Amino acid sequence: MRIIPLLFYSFLFSHEAFNQQTNPVIIAKGQMPDIVLDKKGNLHIAYGTGDSIMYTSSKDGKNFTPPKLVAVIPGVFSSGMRGPQIAATTNGLVITASNKSGNIFSFYKRGAAPWSKAQRINEFEETAKEGLTDLSADGKNVYAVWLSVRKPKGQNLYGARSVDDGKTWQNAEVYNSPDETVCECCKPSVLVKGKKVYVMFRNWIDGNRDMYMISSPDNGKTFGKAEKLGKQSWKLNGCPMDGGGFAINAKGMAESIWQRAGHIYTSLPGSGEILLGEGRNGTIENSYGKTAYSWTDKGNIIVMKQGGKKLNIAKGSLPIIKAINKESMICVWQNDGQVYSSMINL
Repeated sequence: MRIIPLLFYSFLFSHEAFNQQTNPVIIAKGQMPDIVLDKKGNLHIAYGTGDSIMYTSSKDGKNFTPPKLVAVIPGVFSSGMRGPQIAATTNGLVITASNKSGNIFSFYKRGAAPWSKAQRINEFEETAKEGLTDLSADGKNVYAVWLSVRKPKGQNLYGARSVDDGKTWQNAEVYNSPDETVCECCKPSVLVKGKKVYVMFRNWIDGNRDMYMISSPDNGKTFGKAEKLGKQSWKLNGCPMDGGGFAINAKGMAESIWQRAGHIYTSLPGSGEILLGEGRNGTIENSYGKTAYSWTDKGNIIVMKQGGKKLNIAKGSLPIIKAINKESMICVWQNDGQVYSSMINL
């Protein structure tokens, strides 16, 4: 089993400027940012403030357009991993957002046209009570995933697919746990690659709160068998309220990042976990053959670059990293009601 002791990593990074501070930039007032890079290299960010879903964009990761209102949804979630999600399609952008009533709404945008009106994508009304959703797209294929309370007890994993850039949606069950429920308050993750859809989630089997991955070969119509990530298990009588993230690496494999008992791990399906550090809310980016990780540790935004260099970016929580080109990536996060960003060399 490839579990690398934390002491080893402490020694490995002791020569690095762990407390190095970059120059964070305030993008806007708000929280829970999500970011996507389109095919032309433009960055797009969705975030929340109050009942408003907001949007801004950038061509270089340094200068952002003035924030624009996408929609006002009473009771929209924009806290605790429950924020607007954004994805880039062949012809434009899609945003999803959930509200406290348990519904998920989508909006799409084409070029300079305004954002579309809200469309509810969960077929069964008020079944996404936790508001924990994720969104991904590739070409015209879009997929949203969430925790559904349609069952009498517990929650199962549900999804909605679109093959027309987010205009129309079809619902389907992704996974139903044999122990009646998946982990109730951990955000699932989804990634679309061509017609293949990958979904990662925290399960609850025999009292273990372990991460699992499941995939579909046909745009999310059908899903195969869920596979546990990592070799060890986490028996926990409670919900850790922490999901994770994953990215397709240069070999076409889904490399994941997730938390167990306050430690951050990375793993590949069928392989043992590798310890990265302490913290929670891990995210990962794999681009141009390079992999980077980010997470939160004691209120600090940590970024680990290819080769193991570990940076303390700033104070905050819930970071997301996105490669812009072969040389640089951007990290966005929230802190004290503000959305921040920082450019980092790959």
